[in-house]
Amino acid sequence: MKVSTIYINNLIKAELVEKYQKSTNKLVLLDYDGTLVNYAPIPDKARPSEHLIDILIKLVYKPQTRIFIISGRGHQDIDKLLGHLPINIIAEHGAVIKENGVWEDQIIDNGLWKNTVIPILNQISLTCPNSFIEEKHFSLAWHYRNSEQQSGYDHSRELISILEHIIHSFNLKILDGNKAVEIISKEIGKGKAVKKLLEQNNYDYILSIGDDVTDEEMFEFLLHNTDAYTVKVGNGSTFAKYKLHRVNDIVIFLKQLSE
Repeated sequence: MKVSTIYINNLIKAELVEKYQKSTNKLVLLDYDGTLVNYAPIPDKARPSEHLIDILIKLVYKPQTRIFIISGRGHQDIDKLLGHLPINIIAEHGAVIKENGVWEDQIIDNGLWKNTVIPILNQISLTCPNSFIEEKHFSLAWHYRNSEQQSGYDHSRELISILEHIIHSFNLKILDGNKAVEIISKEIGKGKAVKKLLEQNNYDYILSIGDDVTDEEMFEFLLHNTDAYTVKVGNGSTFAKYKLHRVNDIVIFLKQLSE
């Protein structure tokens, strides 16, 4: 069951910034696509602006602050976009983590299940123009962002129905995301990744921001943490405590934190 969520106004924003400034051990978790940058028809085109990069660098060097980009992207893709920054990155929903410049796998998965799933995705792609398959190290994603809206949605429901009959044999789960259907190990999730971070350290201020269904796992995990402030970007039901309307609102908010 999702929670009652408050849109952040200037008063709430000022309170969140003040609590951030007064805290002594801070963790900031930022989704990438749909949160820091707008979605793009071609994922490689969703590049961070110089303005955003400047804000992220300032946040990284803030005292007593740990910043993590927590994304569903493949680790090589997100590294191309942000790897030049001295920033920690959680990729593939928690399957791979980069800390202190070093990437480490968090699970063992031989990927043999892909041999069963890829033919299904290929078949759906053939019947849904402009959809495409993305293979990551630990997951497969079928994107229909560039397809005709109704056709893309209908094909995604068909795909999910087919996949539901086979995922249990391989200990997989389906992420029904923002115009994408992703198949991934049940051992992976943003909630699990955040749980691990909190087990390693005690934080008195946790800020978690995301826009997609994949971010709901971390929002739900942090739901009863009184030191956590979770923010959903955009509309829709959510486990987040707060909402902001769009990416630009997030960038403005993060700039205030960085000052």
